[in-house]
Amino acid sequence: MVDEWIDARLSEVAADRNHAFAMGPFGSNIRAENYRDSGVPVIRGTNLGQPGEPRFRSDEYVYLSEGKADELASSSAHPNDIVFVAQGTIGKVGIIPTGTGHQRFILSQNLMKVTIDPDRADPLYVFYFFRSSLGQQEILSRVNPTGVPCISKPLTSLRGFNVRLPRNVATQQAIACILGALDDKIDLNQRMNLTLEATARAIFKSWFVDFDPVRAKAAGQQPPSLKPDLAALFPDAFEDSELGEIPRGWGVSLLGEVCELAYGKALKAEDRKPGSVAVMGSNGQVGWHDTALVPGPGVVVGRKGNPGVVTWTNDAFFPIDTTFYVVPKTSMPLTYLYDALVRLDLPRLGADSAVPGLNRNIAYMSPILVPQPEIAGVFDLYAKAICDRIGAIGRENGMLAGLRDALLPKLVSGELRVPDAERIVGRAV
Repeated sequence: MVDEWIDARLSEVAADRNHAFAMGPFGSNIRAENYRDSGVPVIRGTNLGQPGEPRFRSDEYVYLSEGKADELASSSAHPNDIVFVAQGTIGKVGIIPTGTGHQRFILSQNLMKVTIDPDRADPLYVFYFFRSSLGQQEILSRVNPTGVPCISKPLTSLRGFNVRLPRNVATQQAIACILGALDDKIDLNQRMNLTLEATARAIFKSWFVDFDPVRAKAAGQQPPSLKPDLAALFPDAFEDSELGEIPRGWGVSLLGEVCELAYGKALKAEDRKPGSVAVMGSNGQVGWHDTALVPGPGVVVGRKGNPGVVTWTNDAFFPIDTTFYVVPKTSMPLTYLYDALVRLDLPRLGADSAVPGLNRNIAYMSPILVPQPEIAGVFDLYAKAICDRIGAIGRENGMLAGLRDALLPKLVSGELRVPDAERIVGRAV
């Protein structure tokens, strides 16, 4: 009911302690030369996210020594603190996770944080509120419109941020639990996909880089983890080549002999139409369109901007003019070509001086290993099965993210009650 909800300032739900509200230090107090390989993590804007993105990214830390962190103690942050961008990409918010092994963090310049009193409000609920459209409006209403986007009087503004929340903290926790369950499932799926990708890369490396099955047979041993019929496809000796020692009977070709790097097509952002076709740029997907240029699956190679970056896509796609897409000239599978292109380290071939770019003709001169077709075909079967699973998990994550983003504004506004949301989420996860 309406009277179960209240509007409160962050100052009313913040912890009653020193530095419950804090800002990062001035730039002169923390510099690149202060960074270390370990120590106290520094939270930067890259650790935070926009609505729809992960709650927090814990894999991009830089560190300070304990002594330097002590000097900057007034800019400390701790697990469950909520961190905001005060200048630059306003609207990015994160909540510092627990269980990372770190109990103290230092804010970088242009960040600010609040420590919530858990007896007054649930920190995760407050985080989700500021990821919602209501919370984003509250943040953006404090932006100084002149010059670089920034929050006017950052700490004063932060204390005055309004948050709408159920009066009962247990209800807040229930809402946060619902949304957190969706985020946790998305995170688990993402980690599962990383494991699947690593499995495919490990098979490729074992068969086509380290030549483990061939080495085992050359030593008179049965290749481990391979069934006899598969092991029989691999030779039991090596021969010399321009790539060095390779399995006997395999070959070497130039990249341009086995595939074409076809040019993507111009498609400005304003010309794209809502649809289910991924628009692929030089560093992955950059949007959606209603018309495909290439049927999937496919391999996209960055041409401008991020030259040489290689991306796999399962479904039909539209590669824009900052990219090439791979068209095989032989029976060599796309799955093999994808890993082989990654191994070629194409970014080093960027040739344009003003704007980094991949010179296609130079790339075509790169030698590439050509295994026996039967072995490449078996690898293709394994890799396709993995790619199909990755694609299915990706589609599930898209559904879960859509559900989370649909529930978020309804839950934090009180429009949707917790029991109804629990039933919806229970069917999804």
